Amino acid sequence: MSDAHDEHESAIKTPKQLILAVLAGFLVPIIVIVLLVKFVSSDKQTGAGSNAQSPEAIATRIHPVADEGYTFKDVSGPKQLQSGEAVYKMVCAACHDSGAAGAPKFGDAGAWGPRIAQGYDKVIEHAIVGLRAMPAKGGNPDLDDVEVARAVVHLANAGGAKFKEPEVKAAAASAEASAK
Repeated sequence: MSDAHDEHESAIKTPKQLILAVLAGFLVPIIVIVLLVKFVSSDKQTGAGSNAQSPEAIATRIHPVADEGYTFKDVSGPKQLQSGEAVYKMVCAACHDSGAAGAPKFGDAGAWGPRIAQGYDKVIEHAIVGLRAMPAKGGNPDLDDVEVARAVVHLANAGGAKFKEPEVKAAAASAEASAK
């Protein structure tokens, strides 16, 4: 016999090796298929203590961004005047918390002293019509003059003033009520 015959020998030399090879040929693909099916069909398990997949958490993540912080109002209804603190937080805090563009900071008696010395009416006038970098009504033309005055009183009183909060005039209030 020639040497070429030895090149065609297989790795399986005994019947025991043949049986193991046949069993492995059937079992390995079956085990792989079973594991893949189990992996694909299994539910995603959240970690212990996690509520990321709860209905409430999902609803929080997908709610419209426009719902955050906005209140829809009926423009034909009577206007609800806001408090000075609410107007300050909504409009004035942007500049008066940081002192942007030379705005006197909230509660800074040194910065508010010269302004308070000008008097209540002058400080309110500056807030309503604007002064230097500050736009009229703090940049919100929808604010009523009374709301602006309340915000100024809130700011000035935090800076050491003793201003009295303005009251809504009865005639204006009754005119608003009758117009509705």
